Amino acid sequence: MRILVLGGTAWLGRCIASTGVRLGHEVTCLARGFSGDPPEGVTLVRADRSQAGAYEAVAGETWDVAVDLTRQPGQAEGAVAALAPRAEFFVFVSSGNVYADHSIAGQDEDGALLPALENDVMESMETYGQAKVACERHVLRAFGKERSAIMRVGLIGGPGDIFDRTGYWPLRFARPAGTDGAVLVPDAPHLPTQVIDVRDLAAWIIEVGARAVAGIFNVAGETVLFPQHLEVARAVAGHTGPVVRADQRWLLDQGVGEWMGERSLPLWLADPDWIAFNANDNSRVRGAGLTARPLEETLKDTLAWELTRDPARTRQAGLSDDDERTLLHALSRA
Repeated sequence: MRILVLGGTAWLGRCIASTGVRLGHEVTCLARGFSGDPPEGVTLVRADRSQAGAYEAVAGETWDVAVDLTRQPGQAEGAVAALAPRAEFFVFVSSGNVYADHSIAGQDEDGALLPALENDVMESMETYGQAKVACERHVLRAFGKERSAIMRVGLIGGPGDIFDRTGYWPLRFARPAGTDGAVLVPDAPHLPTQVIDVRDLAAWIIEVGARAVAGIFNVAGETVLFPQHLEVARAVAGHTGPVVRADQRWLLDQGVGEWMGERSLPLWLADPDWIAFNANDNSRVRGAGLTARPLEETLKDTLAWELTRDPARTRQAGLSDDDERTLLHALSRA
């Protein structure tokens, strides 16, 4: 099978490309290459998709499947216009952020969507969901429902997590900041989490292309309550120290961020409007053949990768050791 990956040098795209090669396919990546070199065995075509003529080097060839990960509507529109006559099937990696309501668990693929972004360029992450809706529409207009698959992906985890969300908790339990081995966690007993391993997602995308599995899919891991997720992270890290649960309102008052970003606690969501973001119905994709490894394996492998990295680096998500110690001290005096 001839696969064209639009991107392919960053985390997920690179995993898709390397998985395709490992499974015996011919893979070409069209990318600027700023995120790094392509995986071994992959052909890289350098192009800037924001520039005219970006697809000239690949639009003259035929492809069994094209895979796109863009968040920019203009890029999606340009890609499908160039490739609709040349590619048999198109897989678009979208996001669960496209849904208008994240307050109710169990939302399926027929849930109401945000309005599509009208501009070709997404200027801010505040319009990420709207931008992905616009991208989806461009794909469906050009390829139709029979020649496309839309992957509304949830939280991606696993080795190489450049966003630092799924690696934070196993690493924190492996390297507690508290002098007595204590680890600070939000007291969020009813918060759902869903993690799809990047390796399982990549393999599924290749399989979808090979089998031409058309449709729209919520691609997410199994729903696991946040305390259970933390217990798995704690177990793979071998943590035996205290687990200090902090009231969610108290954490917010201390300026601790939700989900990701500077001075945050990853995967934690206190906002009731987002409480079910990680509880979408994934029965359609499971019925179509997606298989996922246990959360324990994902977190264990992510921890092993985290332990190879510079502990002094600035993380994209989580608390620094100093922040955690300060919060633990303040909580003990509250």
